[in-house]
Amino acid sequence: MTVLDRRAARVLLVDAAGRTLLLYGGDPARPGERWWFTPGGGLDAGETPAEGAARELAEETGLRVEPAQLGEPVWHEVTEFSFRRQEYRQDQDFFLLRVSEWQVDTAGMDANEQQTITEHRWWSALEIEASHEQIFPGSLATLLRRVTEAGR
Repeated sequence: MTVLDRRAARVLLVDAAGRTLLLYGGDPARPGERWWFTPGGGLDAGETPAEGAARELAEETGLRVEPAQLGEPVWHEVTEFSFRRQEYRQDQDFFLLRVSEWQVDTAGMDANEQQTITEHRWWSALEIEASHEQIFPGSLATLLRRVTEAGR
């Protein structure tokens, strides 16, 4: 099977309590398999990572920010996964955005997001470590601790 390479940008949205917002969903091609993940997704043609992260954050959470507010990425990874029976190799940047609090508004989700994202929840690093659920990226608890401790 052909592996598609794509660029993506994700946001670690961190509240005043040091928790990060995770979305819950799955792949329609694999019913019953669900996981938690950070807001974000693939870049549109011509988008910078910060522009894509800001767009995805607005679509998935209702929080609108200027790309410049995201600053520079705090982490980078390459991950491989399948979605809708297509294999991907995704080169992705993670941005940190701190908020005092935020009430998620999913009204801006596109059709694909509406089909695949079913819940959201704020998680502490301790809750992420203690969970037996699938959470991506796998090193999220360590990353969350690093960025929240750096901001104190």
